[in-house]
Amino acid sequence: MSLRIRLARGGAKKRPFYRIVVADSRMPRDGRFIERVGSYNPMLPKDHPDRVVFKEERVRHWLGVGALPSDRVSRFLGTAGLASRREAPVQTKKNLPGEKTLERRKEREEKRNAVAAARAKAKTEAKAQAKAEAEVEAKAEAEVEAEVEAKAEVEAEAKAEIEAKAEATAEG
Repeated sequence: MSLRIRLARGGAKKRPFYRIVVADSRMPRDGRFIERVGSYNPMLPKDHPDRVVFKEERVRHWLGVGALPSDRVSRFLGTAGLASRREAPVQTKKNLPGEKTLERRKEREEKRNAVAAARAKAKTEAKAQAKAEAEVEAKAEAEVEAEVEAKAEVEAEAKAEIEAKAEATAEG
């Protein structure tokens, strides 16, 4: 027989009162019990001495026999110093995304970072290429200008020679 120390509800509608009982775990909540070992009145203020009342000797006896307290009774016993207080269970984080969602987000973020890096690389390469093309264009323009100046010089010299010959023929 598996024994539990648990709460059995009594009282009227919207006016709860609980008996702390030792019962077989297979019995209904408010059903047959072995012994009443205390009471709990949630309608009283938290600091009121009659809010939770135990028969300490009987509680120790039943704990020694192997009765397991329910979560709520375990908290009461821990507060009263009759047993070690059971830790509260870890609450599920329903509002947080699951593992797969986090994994997908991480993959998407990595993909975005890779695309951004590729765009930045392409942009720097385009700038470098544009700069190189600008330099080539500037060089070509400088060469064209140099050729134009050279032609202009040659033409000026030829014109000067023609004028000098024309002067020489006009004088002579």
